[in-house]
Amino acid sequence: MIAVDTNILVHAHRGDSPWHAVATESLRRVADSSWAIPWPCIHEFLAIVTHPKIFDPPTPAQDARSAVTLWLAAPTLRLLAELEGYWDALAALLGKSRVVGPRVHDARIAALCLLHGVDVLWTADRDFSRFAALRTHNPLAR
Repeated sequence: MIAVDTNILVHAHRGDSPWHAVATESLRRVADSSWAIPWPCIHEFLAIVTHPKIFDPPTPAQDARSAVTLWLAAPTLRLLAELEGYWDALAALLGKSRVVGPRVHDARIAALCLLHGVDVLWTADRDFSRFAALRTHNPLAR
């Protein structure tokens, strides 16, 4: 199963992104099979695309929520949430990677992916390389 990180969702959503076309096509391809989005990535997506200091103009809140609703309607999508054993997975990742501060958010996503048996996380964020147990792929890189 492939999980999709926030940055891929943002680029697919924002028509003004230089990676919009490739991100959109990547989401179309992944949605043809079993795929996943960690819940923290949904939250982060909403926070980023509606933020007026990040985008000018920002995505209207209703449009951002509509994008999420569309993804959630995909019959092949699985949402990744905390389960029994989540704390153990997160604590182990934090210990091995020595991640602190804002990068704990990335560790949270990595722990969810590992806990749910994700094969690969599609992301453009190189910070995930800190988590050796999680395989990543950047679908925006050609």
